[in-house]
Amino acid sequence: MITGQHYIGGHWCGQPQSTNTAFNPAQNAALPWCFAEAGEAELHSLLEQATAAFALYRYVTNSARADFLDAIATELEQRKVDIVSTMLQETALAQARAESELGRTCNQLRLFATELRAPAADCSLPALPERQPLPRPALRLGKVPLGPVVVFAASNFPLAFSVAGGDTASALAAGCPVIVKAHNAHPATSELAARAIAAAANKTAMPAGVFTLVHARQHAFSEALIQHPAIKAVAFTGSEQLGMHFQRLIWQRPVPIPFFGELGSQNPLFVLPQYLAQHSDSFASQLAQSVLNGGGQFCTRPGLVFVPKGAEAFQAQLKQHFSQAQAGAMLTAKIASQYRAGCQALQQTESVTLLAEGQGGETACYTRPRLFATTANAFMQQGILQQEIFGPATVLIECADLTQMQMLATTLQGQLTATLYATEAELASARALLHELELHCGRLIYAQMPTGVEVCAAMQHGGPFPATTDSRYTAVGSRAVERFLRPLCYQNFPSQNGDTA
Repeated sequence: MITGQHYIGGHWCGQPQSTNTAFNPAQNAALPWCFAEAGEAELHSLLEQATAAFALYRYVTNSARADFLDAIATELEQRKVDIVSTMLQETALAQARAESELGRTCNQLRLFATELRAPAADCSLPALPERQPLPRPALRLGKVPLGPVVVFAASNFPLAFSVAGGDTASALAAGCPVIVKAHNAHPATSELAARAIAAAANKTAMPAGVFTLVHARQHAFSEALIQHPAIKAVAFTGSEQLGMHFQRLIWQRPVPIPFFGELGSQNPLFVLPQYLAQHSDSFASQLAQSVLNGGGQFCTRPGLVFVPKGAEAFQAQLKQHFSQAQAGAMLTAKIASQYRAGCQALQQTESVTLLAEGQGGETACYTRPRLFATTANAFMQQGILQQEIFGPATVLIECADLTQMQMLATTLQGQLTATLYATEAELASARALLHELELHCGRLIYAQMPTGVEVCAAMQHGGPFPATTDSRYTAVGSRAVERFLRPLCYQNFPSQNGDTA
């Protein structure tokens, strides 16, 4: 049952408002669920509860935190039918996508639990009292949690990057209470995930206030939340415009805090002539699937494709894929409107050609896929081509040769991913291009589409600005926990247990 309430201090509270409803983008209609709106009273209460929880939760053992994360995964799985059904209504995503995302969410929770049970050893150096000219004290470099963390749920991943997603899981693993601001596009799905976390917290005897869910459509609440001195870090996935607004507010705090924002990426893809000649048909099919999957609403969708001159056969194959694709519902009417406006602006740009667009009408949340093409010179001159269009569209950039590809690579903004398709022989000649791409992305890929992110210790989901606000950290994989910890050196204690000796 959806109540539409906040979850604060271990209790459900708040009066749902008839104006705050969930929405079905596929049917362009409101859903029968209303939600509360947080204000000053909720802000005061949740901050007080989170602060009190941190005083206890920071001392909860790794083993107990691991049990908590495992319990969340189990509770989510037990609620699978309701969560998937609700997510489908609020997002218009396919059932297979919803089920796989739920599985990923549970897997990453269990990954952090596994890491907690077998943590990496701290760096410890024994005392050297006889060392000359000065003795060395015993030193141990440990890590301590930052404190209460605010997580802004993402629109495009209602589970894996939202209430129980990677930001929440990694912050809880670090020992930080979490305050989640539910996304307005999927508030009911958010509540169901929060109920799973609440049940897990109760079963594992976690402190009240260790997890909070709050609904707030007004930006003023979010602004006050991230500026409050009790908050020690913020994780955000969304637009560059809103993300940078939050970043500026954080810089204005008397004591700035870490802001881990994922703000957008075009994920450039380069394909070399020999590879394209040998694999034109399969490459066109894979590229179209990667761009169109999930309505193009993946942060790793390839939005720029640099192709060799004379790739007419490939272009014809790709045009066919896009021309036959049907219009689909995007996550929200706002996202759909921004996509259509971005495509219109691109179509009106000099030297940019609309090669193909999909079938069906564009009304409300529905949009048609689009395939654009331009020249290398236009890419250099038209700044709009460096702006992400979030949705089922991509741009082909025709390049004279590998040297021109290398030159264009130097102009790229920061990206989550960059991809090269080449034969092994071509790969040897493309070292300069690869070395350049290393400077512009967080994940460099060979001969695979960038959509799809493995949740593991070796993953880097981040990149130079504007892909993320701090390219040193990943939002996916076990190392994501490092965002919410800070180093602390313990010196000269009689044992290597630091301040607990």
